[in-house]
This record gives sequence, C-alpha cells and structure tokens, in this order.
Amino acid sequence: MIKHCFYLILIILYVITPLKAEELKEIGKYKDWQTMVLVEPAGTVCFAQSSPVLQAPKSNKRDARLFVSFRPSEKIKDEISASPGYEFNKKNSVIATSGKNKIKFDIVQQGFAWIADGRIEKKMIKVMKKGSRIMITGYNQEGSQTIDHYSLLGFTKAYNAAKKACS
Repeated sequence: MIKHCFYLILIILYVITPLKAEELKEIGKYKDWQTMVLVEPAGTVCFAQSSPVLQAPKSNKRDARLFVSFRPSEKIKDEISASPGYEFNKKNSVIATSGKNKIKFDIVQQGFAWIADGRIEKKMIKVMKKGSRIMITGYNQEGSQTIDHYSLLGFTKAYNAAKKACS
C-alpha cells in the first residue's frame, strides 16, 4: 500500500510541478482523458487520468483526479484510484456513481481512495467504458460532501493506450 501511495504521490507531483521528461511522459490525450507513463528504477507505471469537468461545491476548487493504473513489475493492472485534492474523512464512504451503478471505494488513505477487489475494479472499468459521466462523492475532514463529475469521453482510448504501454 505504501508503494502505491508513493507512485500516486509522484503522479500528483506531476500535476503540480513538471518532472523531468525522462521520468514522466505523456503518451496521448484523448478528449477528457490523458495517458501517461512513469519510468522509475522500481518499474514502469502506466496510467489513464482525468480531471473533473464539474465540482461541487463550486466555491471549493480542488486539484482532483481519477486514475486507472498498470504496474507490470508488481503484476498490478486495472487499479482504480481517486484523489479529491484533500484528505478524505474516513467516517464516510467514497462512492463512484454512473447511471444506476454505485461502486464503493474500500481503502481511503493519504488523500486517495482505492477499490480493493479486482473484480469490482473490472466492473467499474466496464461501467466507465459504457458511460458518459462518473461522479465521485467523498467527504472532507470537516464532514462536508464534495462531488467530482468526470467526463468519460476518451476514457476507453486512454485506458487502452495505458494498458498497451505497460504490456
């Protein structure tokens, strides 16, 4: 889990400050999604990422992201994670909603939420491939709810490019 946090923190650092080109490389931009490859001594990490197209409350602008990652050196694929741009309140659930589908994130740690079950991750990826929007609902430390709306336009192409880059 700590290793996962390390990689996700590196990804967030990319968003905040540019890293050296040889460490993090953009593979492509697909509508509202982007595919990146991070090359580190421990191995390569490939991921598709997106930023929210809408955030609620509107007055609380945050650097939120939704990721699907692949780490072949650790035999990890289809790892879904979300970062709302703040530390989640562990007393409340983090939920992804798309249409009638609701998927709960099991692990909340260091400003990220993950799904522990690979079968549920695969289900969410299918939902994301078919859907047009997914909302991630979470709660901050004060207990206030936030909802990040992600467009799924370009998700399938970004996902396939990340998967291919790490195969």
